[in-house]
Amino acid sequence: MLLNKILMQIPMATPDTAAANKIKEATSVVTSQVDSLATQLHPDSIAAMTPGKIVDKFKYLDVGNLVTSLSSQLISLGLRIVAAILIFYIGKFIINKIYSVTRAIMVRKGFERSLTSFLLSFIKMTLLFLLIITVIGVLGIETSSFIAVFASAGVAIGMALSGTLQNFAGGVLILLMKPYRVGEYIEFGEFKGTVKEIQIFHTVINTYNNDRIVIPNGGLATSSLKNVSAEPYHRVEWRVGISYGDNVDVARKVALDILAADGRIVHTDADVKETEEPVEQSLEQTDEEKPMSWWQRLFHWHRRRTEEYRETQEAALAALIPKPNYAPSVNVESLDDSQVTLIVRAWTEIANYWSVLYDVNEQIYKQFPQHGIHFPFPQVDVHVNS
Repeated sequence: MLLNKILMQIPMATPDTAAANKIKEATSVVTSQVDSLATQLHPDSIAAMTPGKIVDKFKYLDVGNLVTSLSSQLISLGLRIVAAILIFYIGKFIINKIYSVTRAIMVRKGFERSLTSFLLSFIKMTLLFLLIITVIGVLGIETSSFIAVFASAGVAIGMALSGTLQNFAGGVLILLMKPYRVGEYIEFGEFKGTVKEIQIFHTVINTYNNDRIVIPNGGLATSSLKNVSAEPYHRVEWRVGISYGDNVDVARKVALDILAADGRIVHTDADVKETEEPVEQSLEQTDEEKPMSWWQRLFHWHRRRTEEYRETQEAALAALIPKPNYAPSVNVESLDDSQVTLIVRAWTEIANYWSVLYDVNEQIYKQFPQHGIHFPFPQVDVHVNS
């Protein structure tokens, strides 16, 4: 090369053989480096990378280390997947056990059914979410970043699911305000039925035909509804049409006799049973039977005074509310075109409402004609002048 020619033309300045050898070695090193740099800067260096040279590169690849690395990574991934599956099923089994134990404790302690179903649903969903986060962490995915992404997406999801969040808030309000409870008969718009469950987002009712209806809690919490079972007694009404010219007093006496013969109907205010709270009384008796320390007696005395004050206030408020007249009544409601309409009213317990309604209907139809009371039908008198 050019550098070698230049160096060969330079005369040796010293006869020392060792120094000459060192100069030759340094010259060879510099020459090799310059040749390598020239090869890399040559415009045809890329074209020099032929498939043969690439194959030569792979000849020196350590296949054993590559296979070992891939095998270890695949084994690690397989073990993580197996561990994630095991953790998921074990966690699901534990969640079901926690659900069953919590439900048994709530039933044993006498928790309200609506509150029980709501809390159990909330607990189960929360535990399942934590289980999913745990499984994702076992798979090797960074849970902190996942939670951060989930939190950032929560705003968008919340806006998209605004109706669902409204139903959740409605469920909380229903449990706090208690406009209805499990087992009560409600009417909401066109839907009528007995409340079977109060879930986080919806309420399930069953109709008399055993149809299952799911109503969102948002509408139930913010709209008007009718709770038929809220009060223990309900008034039943019958509208009976009799002919013009029939004796109203006789019809009234027959109707009152029919009502008096039915033991399910309330006849006087004394027949009305006062609502009792046996659970609270039993708890008070239990507290009195147990030996208590001085601070427990002080707390019990304070609680007793608070309950007495609450009962006094409730009695004062109840005295201000006018009480209904529970005695049966029969009155003339209207004078229609073809009949005189009588309205018959009576009170009964809510559980006997439908049976009393149908049985009295049948007795009125049977006994009125026996006493000369006729049921008219629409008719028109036509007078023809010849």
